[in-house]
Amino acid sequence: MDNTSAGSPADGGSGVGVLDKAAAVLSALESGPQTLAQLVSATHLARPTAHRLAVALEYHRFVARDMQGRFVLGPRLSELASAAGEDRLLAAASPVLLALRDHTGESAQLFRRQGEQRICVAAAERTLGLRDSIPVGATLSMKAGSAAQVLLAWEEPERLHRGLHGASFTATNLSAVRRRGWAQSIAEREQGVASISAPVRGPSGRVIAAVSISGPIERMGRQPGRQHAAAVVAAAKRLSDVLQSADGIE
Repeated sequence: MDNTSAGSPADGGSGVGVLDKAAAVLSALESGPQTLAQLVSATHLARPTAHRLAVALEYHRFVARDMQGRFVLGPRLSELASAAGEDRLLAAASPVLLALRDHTGESAQLFRRQGEQRICVAAAERTLGLRDSIPVGATLSMKAGSAAQVLLAWEEPERLHRGLHGASFTATNLSAVRRRGWAQSIAEREQGVASISAPVRGPSGRVIAAVSISGPIERMGRQPGRQHAAAVVAAAKRLSDVLQSADGIE
């Protein structure tokens, strides 16, 4: 046994010690990847307990590991969130992305961050000609691309600076994203591909997703934002309005 109190209803815990401790592990991971030592420090659990809980949560996919072996939030949380609350966002996303695709002539996507990755949760593909095909469920890096810039730009300073390590963009780039309200990338994620993204905000104003369009540079040009930024920003605002009119969906 460790000497950490499991919590009780009187002191703010549920009274079910193992659940309180598992919740502490997940809460610690909300701020980003954690080594076992960092988990111990953040949760005040004994090292064997923190390790046992993290591995058990990993088995059930509530926790995963990044490329450095650190613990991160796992895909099961995203799946449950989708079932419980994101349905409103995803239902609204389909017509918005279709309209954005038809207006710009480029493939449109909706991305959400999960740990050190971003996931395409909705898409409207261009049906003819050259396109940048990103299927729903695709997992992409948070180190490159306009959607990654948007999902990182409004993070807390510590998480933002940690996210810049090894990234294709800089703090100066992210400052520009915050100032103008959208991001663009040219051959950043993939050679020959350009993209533009804008933030979707939840009820509290926090950025929870990014709307994007992407396509070949030869068609979108090297300053795609000049032509398409306004349409992408408008689409992101429509989705933000849907969330902000909901009761507590985020």
